Amino acid sequence: MIEETEKAAFIEDGFIRIEGAFSRELADRCRDIIWRDLGADPGDPATWPSPVAARPYYTEEPFVAAANTDRLHEAFDALVGPGRWEPLTVLGGFVIRFPGGETAVVDGWHVDVSFPGPDSVPGDYMTWRANVRSKDRALLMFFLLSDVGEEDAPTRMRVGSHKDVARVLEPEGEEGLDARELARRADEASAHRPVALATGKAGDVILCHPFLVHAGQPHSGTVPRFLGQPKLGPAGPMRLEGDEAELSAVETAIRSALVPPADEA
Repeated sequence: MIEETEKAAFIEDGFIRIEGAFSRELADRCRDIIWRDLGADPGDPATWPSPVAARPYYTEEPFVAAANTDRLHEAFDALVGPGRWEPLTVLGGFVIRFPGGETAVVDGWHVDVSFPGPDSVPGDYMTWRANVRSKDRALLMFFLLSDVGEEDAPTRMRVGSHKDVARVLEPEGEEGLDARELARRADEASAHRPVALATGKAGDVILCHPFLVHAGQPHSGTVPRFLGQPKLGPAGPMRLEGDEAELSAVETAIRSALVPPADEA
């Protein structure tokens, strides 16, 4: 059950960690399938891709089960609102980081975009967009399929950066910004924020505000890191107007960033 203090932390910081959101046994089964599809041997580093590999969304039973536990559904209800999110029928995409300390393209600070614009190029995700109502994305989520310590390339998260992004996107209206321009402006606007790491145990899930600025980093440990990064889709448009008591935690965070308290303005 999500406590009110956790909802308040989500609104303020932009993320909360759900420990043991799904079982380690499910995490193990999911990793086995990904290892198979990578054509790599978990016991033979010579077969590992480097520095990073990506896998698409999976529909196999262990992935869907991991994405649909009671704990996660309760958390979705608490942050997005009962009946206001679309059930997950897949889990992914996956970003697997391998030891070696090499950098990758995902190591730059960015915000995940969620919908194609009129000028978007098919197959080019960098031409997709995000807007202030977070069209087509209710949450950004990090599913840990392996234990992730500080040396295991944990995703870096700028604490409170979702507020900066809301202010960047607000003047851009429904059209919003594409991935490249949003990354540039979000990085600049949130550079002053402290950084937290998406560490945890296999089975933990970090639920993030869609506007959270985050970045990968090189892997300096010894065990590959398996991370699923699906979006939670909204069942309808985000509401930023009306009675504050009827807004979800995601919506409250956006609206409070656009109309901050006097001592924060």
